[in-house]
Amino acid sequence: MLELEVVPETSLGCDQWEFVLGMHFSQAVAIIQSQVGIIKGVQVLYSDSAPLEADLVLSLPQDGIRLVFDPISQRLKIIDIVNMRLVKLKYCGMLFNTPEILPSIEQIEHSFGATHPAIYDAERQTFVLNFRGLSFTFHVDSKLQSNISHAGLTSLKFPNGLSPVVSQLSVYVGNKLSSASPPPLPFSCYQHLIFLEQAHILRDKNSTKGLRLHLFYEGVSRGTESKKNSLVTEIYFNATCQDVTTILGAPSRVFYKAEDKMKIHSPNAHKRVTRRRSDFFFNYFSLGLDILFDAKSQKAKKFVLHTNYPGHYNFNMYHRCEFNLSLPASQIQTSNTDITETRCTTLQVSAYTKWDTISEYLKPSERPVVLNRASSTNTTNPFGSTFCYGYQDIIFEVMPNNHIASMTLYTQELTIGPDQVNDEV
Repeated sequence: MLELEVVPETSLGCDQWEFVLGMHFSQAVAIIQSQVGIIKGVQVLYSDSAPLEADLVLSLPQDGIRLVFDPISQRLKIIDIVNMRLVKLKYCGMLFNTPEILPSIEQIEHSFGATHPAIYDAERQTFVLNFRGLSFTFHVDSKLQSNISHAGLTSLKFPNGLSPVVSQLSVYVGNKLSSASPPPLPFSCYQHLIFLEQAHILRDKNSTKGLRLHLFYEGVSRGTESKKNSLVTEIYFNATCQDVTTILGAPSRVFYKAEDKMKIHSPNAHKRVTRRRSDFFFNYFSLGLDILFDAKSQKAKKFVLHTNYPGHYNFNMYHRCEFNLSLPASQIQTSNTDITETRCTTLQVSAYTKWDTISEYLKPSERPVVLNRASSTNTTNPFGSTFCYGYQDIIFEVMPNNHIASMTLYTQELTIGPDQVNDEV
């Protein structure tokens, strides 16, 4: 049984690890993975059809814990203890919930001090006792009190003489659980990494030139106090590995392309080419960004921006890339007089724009390429295939729910030699 410390408005954890409000979903998963055998069961709950409308939840049913993440920022906003019997809890080093210590109203007031009277919810038949950043829910059968809404929680007694006992505990930021939202990423979760606030895609006419990245990272003010530092930088196609590492630092991982299953769609796929070296990616997981370098020139030739939607094969590998892409588009309208009018406009594409909105204004490739990922260790993809549509020098990877899984930007200036395969698709 886990023994955890409750810190209102902040966290739930122990000396070895803690779930911190505001931490990213992937960081919480990393903690769970590090506690294999201690944390024994995990469920990921999300809406497949509407992933931006329903909370993203990590449920630990065997430990009575539920972690609720905001579906847009994917940062932790609520920590729920939904089964008090499965976990030991303490506050300021003092246990208030164990198999021997019941979390009664008297025990809660003894451990946490006096507060305002509990609020009765007639529909759910519960009392809620609120502290700042902390709520205790007591389930009370209405049959125990004929005028329960006017009775104080401490005045209620069960037939066996016991007081009401906490059925759920919630940790959050603010005064109201109903309006809880995730705080900014805490400094304890920076882990010497850089993070992305926004990525603007730089284009000239019909071609992509590079990315303007709005970054933030942990800095140090006077003394040893941490502060958030911001940086705006630009990366262009044909930047060298040295250029990129100077700007972004070392990548989270370097991945060498062993096999390109998409090259069959290349116009030069029929040519037999023997390559002595492989193209390679710089993976920046905290930015939601991959940069592909050419094996021969070692210059950047692709940017891959990830949206990290649940239900995608790569979910939880990346933070969501908050990109912004402006594309000139035209919308055709027909008036009542049967006169066709073409009105030019600008389409703003972000990580939250659905494919039907994009395809309504643009003219992408008519037939998509079906992408069904698999690996040598896991030959099946439980999430199904995605579809890749090309438009100018952009490839949109679209999930079955119509959301954009990733967006690939590539340079059209690559020259194809005998030792280089065109793999832009």
